[in-house]
Amino acid sequence: MSASRVVERAMADRDLAEILTTRPLHVLAVGKAAAPMAAALVAVPGLTVRQAMAIGTHAAQALPDGVDWIESGHPFPDARSEVAGRTALAIAESVHSGEVLLILLSGGASALMALPVEGISLADKVSTTRLMMNAGADIHALNTVRRHLSRVKGGRLAAACVGTTMTLALSDVVGDNLNAIGSGPGVADSTTWTDAAAALDCFGGPEHLAAVRAVIRRGLAGEIPDTPLPGHAALTRTMARVIGGRLDAMAGAQAAAEALGYTVVTMAEPVVGEAKLAGPAWLERARHVSVGMARPVCVISGGETTVRVTGNGLGGRNLEFVLSIVEAIADPGDPTEVGRYERPCVAAASIGTDGIDGSSGVAGAIVDSTTRARAAEAGLQSPADYLATNNSLAFFAPLDDAIRLGRTETNVGDLQVIVMS
Repeated sequence: MSASRVVERAMADRDLAEILTTRPLHVLAVGKAAAPMAAALVAVPGLTVRQAMAIGTHAAQALPDGVDWIESGHPFPDARSEVAGRTALAIAESVHSGEVLLILLSGGASALMALPVEGISLADKVSTTRLMMNAGADIHALNTVRRHLSRVKGGRLAAACVGTTMTLALSDVVGDNLNAIGSGPGVADSTTWTDAAAALDCFGGPEHLAAVRAVIRRGLAGEIPDTPLPGHAALTRTMARVIGGRLDAMAGAQAAAEALGYTVVTMAEPVVGEAKLAGPAWLERARHVSVGMARPVCVISGGETTVRVTGNGLGGRNLEFVLSIVEAIADPGDPTEVGRYERPCVAAASIGTDGIDGSSGVAGAIVDSTTRARAAEAGLQSPADYLATNNSLAFFAPLDDAIRLGRTETNVGDLQVIVMS
């Protein structure tokens, strides 16, 4: 899914174009798709761009003149992220009444733009995020805490702007909740210090993060203002919309599968939960919805699962997702001869649309009805052994079944596909 085409599509909306072509713009693009989104925006004719800044993981393309670039840290923020956060805040504060702060937001922005509240360090924020992620925290819990520990997230960036703040978001979260995408720097936050405390208690453990817990206690006591709630006076000048998400990726996959002659079924229900538990449940649903459909059939879904880290291997949620269904789709028969297998009747894949799955460096993996037999022939352990140590890449790499896309410059969650003949 092209981030630049999504921006171009959004700008075809007359109401949006009227707002953005009649006022001076201060453009802030942040996230994994920052570079292509910024490039597409400044190429739109008729805009008056006072300044433009893109903050991302890498700039794979040459950015147009007038677009400044900050390469920042991901998946955990680093010193560059703090520089980016200070720069973003300075941009917001420089916008005059009658001008527009245009935030082009995409997945990854939470780590790429970080500016801790007073009382904690960036290292404290990183430790908090790492601890919660390893405990299996979903994006809602993570962002609830991150918003409250930040001077730019949870609507605080918009609150620093006296002009209009417009957010155009490429969604990587299930439900397309605008205050969850990039931790919502340009929109109101519906959560409170109480919610942040509860999320940290659930996924952080009571014995960790003394400085962070001290800040949260001050917030609970009213000593630190909460993030701006809906209706807050400072956010009456904000507007926001999601301009692309997982349904766009699913639609693209559907068009490609239909062009190849598949009967396509899409599952609207998002795929969520712990990856190794969600995989088998997803497979059962996919088989159920494909009953009676003309073969070959392709079932497509999207979403984002989580991983509870219990080992120190290399992997990610997509790799664990498909590894969890190896046994269930295995062909019960034996190979017809050593090293040669019948054409698989079932094949499934799960990929991160940003091209990077967890710590693996790959996008995801593919499994089919021959995977279990090929793994046994290669001398690999059972899938359960690799799942126990979060080392799923070590299972798929020797089979050449890891999917390597590189960075895709977009991020709309994960895509799951299964084909059956």
